[in-house]
Amino acid sequence: MSIVLAIDGMGGDQAPKIAIDGMAKAALRFPQLRFELFGTEEKIRPLLEQQKNLSTITRFHPTTEVLTSEIKPTAAIRGFKDSSLRRAIMAVHQGQASGVVSAGPTGAYMVLSRLILGTLPGIDRPAIGGLMPTFNGLKVMLDMGANVEVSAENLVEFAIMGVAFARTVLGIQEPSVGLLNIGTEELKGNATIKLAYQSLKESAFIPNFKGFIEGDSLSQGIVDVTVADGFSGNICLKTAEGTSKLLGHFLREGIERSFLSKLGVLLAKPAFNYLRDKIDPRRYNGAPFLGLQGVAVKSHGGTDGEGFLQAISVAVNMVEKNINASISHEILAFSSLNLTEEKLKNVPSETSSPVTEGVGVS
Repeated sequence: MSIVLAIDGMGGDQAPKIAIDGMAKAALRFPQLRFELFGTEEKIRPLLEQQKNLSTITRFHPTTEVLTSEIKPTAAIRGFKDSSLRRAIMAVHQGQASGVVSAGPTGAYMVLSRLILGTLPGIDRPAIGGLMPTFNGLKVMLDMGANVEVSAENLVEFAIMGVAFARTVLGIQEPSVGLLNIGTEELKGNATIKLAYQSLKESAFIPNFKGFIEGDSLSQGIVDVTVADGFSGNICLKTAEGTSKLLGHFLREGIERSFLSKLGVLLAKPAFNYLRDKIDPRRYNGAPFLGLQGVAVKSHGGTDGEGFLQAISVAVNMVEKNINASISHEILAFSSLNLTEEKLKNVPSETSSPVTEGVGVS
């Protein structure tokens, strides 16, 4: 069965080359893929014609506008009706594609996706999720930048979506969940995160809730799902990316210091290749917008064709595993359980009298 993805060809620092290169690589990995490609004709057409394997599986739609990072999300809503990003999202809304992939500006992408596709029932705000490498394998983190200010209810929804994502994508039956905080003690943190903590602790829906975790626990992978507000989550993401680049820089610097260092690289080449692959941010590119009525994946704007391939792979995975149905099921189950728990709290105990309880009777 074929999968059709809408591609914003003009998003990213090296657009449209990264999109075309990524599509060509994806076509070899996923024979079932078909593309609806949107972008500026004079820039995309020559590149598209160079990729012969895309000619029969790609339908190109010329557009006249491009959304850049300098354009405010509010402006993207009011105008730019013929932008490649908006047109690609509209293709999902109109049923022409099962998902959309873009390396365009995050703010405009999220706002337009929420406006055009809408959120799933029971979801107030979508969140940016993503896979992070740890000592204990790949783990899920959200939100990674969509919501700077959140409520306790939003954090609980993020936890539920993260559980659904971990179950569906990582195959973990009972994912453990932690709230990112400035300390593990219950007294630490602001009022919002404390309230979210109490809600998750008191609910039986996530039995593997581990409470608060700190930033140094992310790399250890002590929980399967880390929940944060978008402000903290995005800082963690960018810090991890910067650390990866720093390690690579120091490694190259050390190799160039002497002849013996260069000789050592030859002897330890398998180990260096392993390290390079593990810290390569392109391997983890592709952050899904969870909670939307449709699949939308954000690629890093500074990636290359290999990284864009990974973003496409995330979209394919989400479509094949029907992640939105899983999230909807989890939200419904959580709502039903909470309603039942609330009813049980209001049932009088067997030892009390509904007439005389709390009333002074002589």
